Amino acid sequence: MSIRQKKIESVLQKELSNIFRENAREYCLGAMVTVTAINVAPDLSFAKAFLSVFGAKDNDEAFKQVQQSKREIRFHLGKRLGKSMRRIPELAFEIDDSLDYAEEIDRILKDD
Repeated sequence: MSIRQKKIESVLQKELSNIFRENAREYCLGAMVTVTAINVAPDLSFAKAFLSVFGAKDNDEAFKQVQQSKREIRFHLGKRLGKSMRRIPELAFEIDDSLDYAEEIDRILKDD
């Protein structure tokens, strides 16, 4: 992975986190969405963001709302980064289940 990709991943993670924080009611049904990681394609045309969703009545429903708002989120990202990036990558969102996995391992270890 190039240094440029790492820098762009860092900037995208920061800006997406700000967008989710500022527009939580609109994009995530009031849930707290955290961007845990971003993977950018080598040609910078595609970015996969891993999200953790907390504090919603139904976390799956909040994630579906984020998926449906993908175009608006990319539009806001373009407004924020339009001067520094020539092309804003297409976005894909996935649930980051690493916290659930770690909790499950802790639970198993404590049971023994």
